[in-house]
Amino acid sequence: MQTIQEQEEVHHSPGYYVRKRFFSNYTAVAGLVVVIIAMIVAFLGYLIMPDSTPNADDGSVYVKLKPPGYEATFLKKHKNIPQYKPSFLEKMLFGSPSEYTIVPIKDYTINKDALEVTYTMEGVTNKDDSPKKEKYSLVSAVKSLYVGELKQLKNLPNANKFNGKPYYAEGEKVFYIDYEGNVKQTTKTELVKEFEENNIEKRKFFLGTDKQGRDLLSRLILGTRISLGIGLVAVFISVLVGVSLGSLAGFFGGKIDYAINFLMTIVWSIPQIMLVIVISLALGRGILGAFIALGLTSWVEIARLVRGEIMAIKEKQYIEAARALGLSNFRIVFKHILPNLFGPLIVMISSNFAAAILTEAGLSFLGMGAQPPTPSWGMMVSEGKDFIGSDTGLGVHLIFYPSMAICLLVLAFNLLGNGLRDAYDPKTLVK
Repeated sequence: MQTIQEQEEVHHSPGYYVRKRFFSNYTAVAGLVVVIIAMIVAFLGYLIMPDSTPNADDGSVYVKLKPPGYEATFLKKHKNIPQYKPSFLEKMLFGSPSEYTIVPIKDYTINKDALEVTYTMEGVTNKDDSPKKEKYSLVSAVKSLYVGELKQLKNLPNANKFNGKPYYAEGEKVFYIDYEGNVKQTTKTELVKEFEENNIEKRKFFLGTDKQGRDLLSRLILGTRISLGIGLVAVFISVLVGVSLGSLAGFFGGKIDYAINFLMTIVWSIPQIMLVIVISLALGRGILGAFIALGLTSWVEIARLVRGEIMAIKEKQYIEAARALGLSNFRIVFKHILPNLFGPLIVMISSNFAAAILTEAGLSFLGMGAQPPTPSWGMMVSEGKDFIGSDTGLGVHLIFYPSMAICLLVLAFNLLGNGLRDAYDPKTLVK
């Protein structure tokens, strides 16, 4: 006779069912993937940008408003000023200053130590409309030269040979004065080799260029860091203020609850965008003002949520038991009540994150958020609006790409918030 064994029922933690409900929601998972990708892009920042200069500001007005996929050859002329060389971490966070100024050219020829370039710049032509050509010393393009008066340099060897210029040649040898005032020596062969390796660059602008000739893809990538950074700081401030005031109102009640409710009603009655603009003007235009303004105007919803939940939870028996054991009010709130609000708070935070990104874009569009040359998606849309309806049709990509980035990231956070809301709802069926 076969023995019938009863199967033991398997029990899982609540978190197990939350994760299972969430990952069975494919739209929420898609939103999470987009958010994670955006966070990776924002974290890497300058390391993955085609233009890694601070604020992706290395451009040329002669290649402005070029369409996606535009390619150009640039002459990179060495700047006559010292440039700080950042560490790996500094480059990732703040970018690396360029040692060159860039000019689009058609071709170039090198004759001994002389360089002749043919420009392709719009509006820069000869009288017969032929491309303009220019000749100058090869060493001035390759090396960073001294820009002051040579007579200010003491003990300058062979001063008469320099003849007022920061360089001169003797056969194959070339002598020049660097930006620090030191006399250095090189050869014409070395100059030609260095020029072809470092001073000629072909660039492809995958998303085109803006009205100042800057790479749109680089500025779009850096704009991700601005949007997520403002959302993160704004949410942190709103959670800090909202949880603190909501906890005080819900736990103590009475006059404290009445006063905080009165404050929330006042803030709630003022349109958020108007309040954000007033705070931004008071704190000054810029990213810091936008950070604080968004945080100080989005705490009411969190405070109302925390207040309502605490008013219900504080009557539970385990809270009464904690009081009977003599635990302090601070410990009861932060150790026994707030952990039970983790799920609703996560849902509210994701929703506020999307709202912060959208509001920041609106502020930057109005010129009250990030200030030039700092790239912001809202500011990029504002720069492109001047070309709407123009006969040339140029600049449409200035609006399309940042607008799509804003929509995609806001949609991702909303889908993530909806998925978290359903995941923390025990009534949702687990497949």
